[in-house]
Amino acid sequence: MIRYEHPLNERIRTLMRLEDLYARALFFSAGAESADHHAALLALFEITDVAARADLKTDILQELERQRQLLAPLRDNPRIEREALDALLTEIDEASARLLAQTGKFGAHLRENEWLMAIKQRTGIPGGVCEFDLPAYHYWLHLDPAARQQDLNAWLSPLLPINEGLSIILRLLRENGKMSRHTAYHGVFQLMLTTTKVAQLLRLSLARDLPCVPEISANKYALNIRFIGIAGMDRGAVYDGDVEFDLVFCNL
Repeated sequence: MIRYEHPLNERIRTLMRLEDLYARALFFSAGAESADHHAALLALFEITDVAARADLKTDILQELERQRQLLAPLRDNPRIEREALDALLTEIDEASARLLAQTGKFGAHLRENEWLMAIKQRTGIPGGVCEFDLPAYHYWLHLDPAARQQDLNAWLSPLLPINEGLSIILRLLRENGKMSRHTAYHGVFQLMLTTTKVAQLLRLSLARDLPCVPEISANKYALNIRFIGIAGMDRGAVYDGDVEFDLVFCNL
């Protein structure tokens, strides 16, 4: 199966974009090649751009506190595994504490680094970071991998509390939903939504071997899904076959 996720509001959309960028930054910074570390640096620049909203930290802290208040009373529920709940509450408290300990504007340490900002400015130009454009950056890319990793970790570490907080929120969101099975006849599916089905995230799963992908549009009244062909004559057009898929409405 392949799972497709579709956020239904701007806040979740921003968190998911950041989740993807953090995953890239962490993956490439752990590499050893200069190309890996260049990709990690590009991801750091994108993180600072996406997270430029001044209220992002506040939003995450408020949501973590709301989840803590919802979860804490469940300790007395005999159907809840106490150890797992306590571990989650501890994780929420620790993530909140690290966020509260942060001072200053998000990513300020990167924006105040003139050398990094010169690289960031050149990355907006196709081929703009060639050695003749940025010889100092070319030198850095030829340092020992351990030295580059040390720099990357220093630049990435102050950004990690945001990642820890949003990871908890998105995990709770994805786990809070009920799966249902549906069929899109001739590649088209529509569902009228009731107030009980208002969601923040849709998760759609379908067989990996189906030569189509979902094109999702939704509002508080209706959900529309068209499955678009990606192979042969169907490429770019609505898939003519019937498509069975699993759908989960997720909400915090």
